Amino acid sequence: MVMDVHGRDLRYFAAVAEELHFTRAADRLFVSQPALSKQIRALEKQLGAALFVRDRQGVALTPVGEALLPHARRMLAAWEEAWSAVQRAKAAQRSTLVVGMSTSPGRGGLLPAIRSRFGAVNPEAVLRVRQVSWEDPTAGLADGSSDVAFVWLPLPDQQRYQHLVVAEEPRLVAFPDGHPLAAKSPEGEAVDFADFADEPFLALPPAAGPLRDYWLALDARAGRPPRIGAEVASTEETYEALTAGLGVVLLAAGNAPLITLGGVRTRPVRGISPSRFALAWPRDTAGAAGNRSADTAQPLVRAYVEACRQAQAAKGRPPAPAKP
Repeated sequence: MVMDVHGRDLRYFAAVAEELHFTRAADRLFVSQPALSKQIRALEKQLGAALFVRDRQGVALTPVGEALLPHARRMLAAWEEAWSAVQRAKAAQRSTLVVGMSTSPGRGGLLPAIRSRFGAVNPEAVLRVRQVSWEDPTAGLADGSSDVAFVWLPLPDQQRYQHLVVAEEPRLVAFPDGHPLAAKSPEGEAVDFADFADEPFLALPPAAGPLRDYWLALDARAGRPPRIGAEVASTEETYEALTAGLGVVLLAAGNAPLITLGGVRTRPVRGISPSRFALAWPRDTAGAAGNRSADTAQPLVRAYVEACRQAQAAKGRPPAPAKP
């Protein structure tokens, strides 16, 4: 039967085997000599064999002790390597900020501008950007897999987050070529929301909660439920559904280039509010709570928010106040 031996026991054994002197080994280990002797006796009892010969001549290894020593050294060395690897991983984790997004904040080079300013203040930190499905409107904030995230407002459980609006853009309606909306107004001119409110709409998944309702413009429907032509969870799915004629969709003006790849047109819309794109983070700024402590994540979160403010100011956008 294989026995479980503590690493401490092997470390004590190796120290005595190398010093061949209990007092010197105890000094090296910063323990008392009686405590060390007691631990060695316990190990010998567990193994069922003596490891050392103790007499007036001094201390010597027994054949069993000689057999154990090289294995104990290898195990201790392996544990030292494992411990070092854990510490390196913890250090890297502490200096990594995870930025979630479901839509790239490419607006006017905002992301590179934030990265540049953040990196100047935190040269050792690593920014990791992760793409999150539209099924999670918080882009990873809700489950702690992102420390900060670029999101569309409104967010579910809005009270859990603070946010900084980075773009406010009119909402457009996108539709396939040949749709009657194309005849209602020349290219670039607005159409009334009432002109297409009864059309089938492409909708975010139900998990998107209030964001699904927002992109269906429920607040402009006077209580009339929308017709859902299809549910979409990515830009690619949206484009495919549009070209298949499954419905029309509202989108932010800044996202129009992602959809109008051929076979799809857009028009500005009158009668609905503009969209708001924001940088958001947990109210306690703990970030990825399941992966690292608030103490280490907070400074990076604060630094990223400040870099975002500076990037907005440099582009002539007055930084909006952070809101709960």
